[in-house]
Amino acid sequence: MSTVLNEHERVIEAPAGVVGALLDRLSAEEDPIFPTPAWEPMIFDRPLGVGATGGHGPVRYSVTEYEPGRRVRFAFTPPDNGFHELTVEPMGEERCRVRHVLETELRGRDRLLWPAVVRPLHDTIIEEVFDNIERAATDGCARPVRWSPRVRLCNRLMWSRPETVGTPESAHLIRTAVDHPGYEDAYRMELLPGQPRDPEAWSGILRDAFPVLAREGDELLLEVDTAGLTARASILVDGRHVTLSTAARADTLRGRVYWGVVRRVHPFMARTMLRRTHRRLALAAPHAGERETGRRRSAVSAPSHLVSG
Repeated sequence: MSTVLNEHERVIEAPAGVVGALLDRLSAEEDPIFPTPAWEPMIFDRPLGVGATGGHGPVRYSVTEYEPGRRVRFAFTPPDNGFHELTVEPMGEERCRVRHVLETELRGRDRLLWPAVVRPLHDTIIEEVFDNIERAATDGCARPVRWSPRVRLCNRLMWSRPETVGTPESAHLIRTAVDHPGYEDAYRMELLPGQPRDPEAWSGILRDAFPVLAREGDELLLEVDTAGLTARASILVDGRHVTLSTAARADTLRGRVYWGVVRRVHPFMARTMLRRTHRRLALAAPHAGERETGRRRSAVSAPSHLVSG
């Protein structure tokens, strides 16, 4: 076995109380510092506190120590071992140091995975956490972390994949778009914090090549007719998921021959286009720290409804 001690720290030009308040919102619904949606969010089975269990992506851990506004330690879930923790240390009234420490013992294949894959990803995510703290606390980030080619490749390969589902009950447009369809399918992906909730933003799934026929609430209906085939596609954003549904009917001999070939590759292409768009919109979304700054500015600029007597 070999022991890994990985440390990161950054000085933030903001009071420790301000930064500590951001730390306390880790895993919250509007987490201001964990780098989503570029990476899977930190999720626990309860609010941040001792005993909360969860993690981010495939990395699982639980909260073992928590000092609000100052420190939180996470213990990795077996068979992993060790811990990682975030601390905030005052450096005067208007400055503080944020520090992250990871300590673990590598076993078996982890000895190869740590330097090749895990460490580059871990280092990038932690530096992005610091970037978001700096953005949220100071309204800017002087030197944001840049992804290496290896990190970009790993992010692409590890991106979550669509799951096959039935056509959603709430997808009313696609359910009535094609009479007696000979083929139906649907694939969905979970929406990440920061991704758009407007189905218009997801129309690029089909490369904007097909006309929009209708919109009803959170569903967009597109016409994808071709070669004697009546076909419709639906993009539904229901608050938790984005779902791509298809309904098709072959109307002519040419259409039946065409669809007999295309339907073999259609599921793969539909899933690929949904996954590609999901990742593209995630990487284009504002950072968590920028979203926090935007919320704060919106709250400040919102007109008061109070009137004097």
